[in-house]
Amino acid sequence: MLIAAIIIVTLFTLLSETVFNVAAMAEENTIKIGCLFPMTGRAGRHGVDGEAAVKMAAEEINKKGGVRGKKIELLFTDSKAEPAYSVRVAKRYIDEDKVDFLLGTVSSAVALAVSEVAKENKKILMCTGPASTRITVDKGHPYVFNTCSITAWSARAGALWAQSEQKWKKYWYIGPDYEYGHTLWEDFWPFLKKLRPEVELVGESWPKLFEPDYTAYITAVLKAKPDVLVSGFWGGDAVAFIKQAVPFKLFDQIPFLVPDVGGNYEIFEALGESMPKGLILGAHHHLNWPDTKLNREHVEKFYKRVGHYPVNITPQCEAGVHILAKAVEKVGNTKDTQALIAAMEGMKINTALDPSGFTSYIRPLTHNLIYPYALGITERNDKYPPAKYMLGNFRVFYPDKIDLTDEEVREARAKAK
Repeated sequence: MLIAAIIIVTLFTLLSETVFNVAAMAEENTIKIGCLFPMTGRAGRHGVDGEAAVKMAAEEINKKGGVRGKKIELLFTDSKAEPAYSVRVAKRYIDEDKVDFLLGTVSSAVALAVSEVAKENKKILMCTGPASTRITVDKGHPYVFNTCSITAWSARAGALWAQSEQKWKKYWYIGPDYEYGHTLWEDFWPFLKKLRPEVELVGESWPKLFEPDYTAYITAVLKAKPDVLVSGFWGGDAVAFIKQAVPFKLFDQIPFLVPDVGGNYEIFEALGESMPKGLILGAHHHLNWPDTKLNREHVEKFYKRVGHYPVNITPQCEAGVHILAKAVEKVGNTKDTQALIAAMEGMKINTALDPSGFTSYIRPLTHNLIYPYALGITERNDKYPPAKYMLGNFRVFYPDKIDLTDEEVREARAKAK
C-alpha cells in the first residue's frame, strides 16, 4: 500500500509539473492584452466598434505569424464607463490573468483611474479612445500612452476657427459635468482669449453626463442670445441634445461649435434627416477625411466585417495594437517594460488618420500619437447610410499649431503635482 501511495503521489507531481510547464509555455508564446471598453449604455457603440477594430488588428498580425512567433491574445470586459469598476477589472487583468498590456478605455474618467493602476503596477496602458489632455499631459507618466487626439488639439482647433469668426463676441459653453467636459472648456477658453482678448463669456451650463432632458438648458441659451454656442457633448449626449434643440430652432438662431467629437459618425447615423445643416463639428476620425487609400481601406474593411460604419476611435484602436506589436518585435519580449517604453517613444506609424505627406508618431514627452486634426461643416451627404449628412469643407490643423509646447507640458505637470 505504501509503495502504491508513493507511486500515485509521484505520478500526480509529474502530471502537475507537466501541466504547469505546458501552461507556462503557452503563456510565453502569447502576447496577452487586457482590453477595457464600454459595451452598454450611451457609450456602448464606442466599445462595440473599438473591440471590433482591436480584433481586426490582432487577427491581421496573427495571420502573418504573430510577433516573433507570439500570437496576440485579447481579453475583453465591459468597463461600463465606470472608473471604480474599471479599476477592479484592470487589477484582475494584472494579478489573475497576467496580461502583458492594458488597452482601450473611452471615458476619460475611466482612463485616468486605470492609468493610476498601470503606474502602480508598472504595466503599460495603451489608451485608444479617451480625449482628456490630463491623461498624458497633466497626469502623464512613463506607463501611459494614448493614440486618441486630445482635447487640447480639438479645443485649439476650435479656437483658431473662432478667431476667424469676428462676429462671434459673446460665448456660451455647454458640456457634460465630468472630467472630459471640463477639460475641453479649460483647453478652449484661455487659448481663445489669447487670440481674441475682447471675447466675452455670457454663460455656461454643466448638465450631468447622460442627462435625459436638456430643455431648461436650451431655453436658457436662447434667452441669453450668445453669438455662438460651444459644446462638449459627445455620443448619445450629442444626439439627445441636438434632437431636443431642433424643435426650438436653436441652430437657426445661434451658430453651434463642437470642436471635439460632435462630428462622430454615430451622431450622423442616429439623427439621419434631422441633422441640422451648417453645424461646425470635429471628430477624432472622419470616414470621408483624409481622402487617402489607407483611410478608405480602413472604413471599407470595418464595414465589411461589422455591417455598419465605424465610430471615431477605430483607427486609434488598430494603431494601439500595432504599436504594441512593433515594440515587442523590436525588444524581443513582453517583459522588459522599460525597453518597450523606449521602443514606442518616437515610433512612426502610418495610420488612417494621416493626410497625404504626414506620418503619425509617438511624442516622447507626452506619449501621445501625433497627427493633424480636422473640423468641418455639416452638409448633405448620403454616401454612408443610414446617415444623410456628413462633414465637408474641412479645415485641417497641424500639430505645430495645436499641440502643447514642451514648456506647457512641463508647467501642467508641475501644477498637477
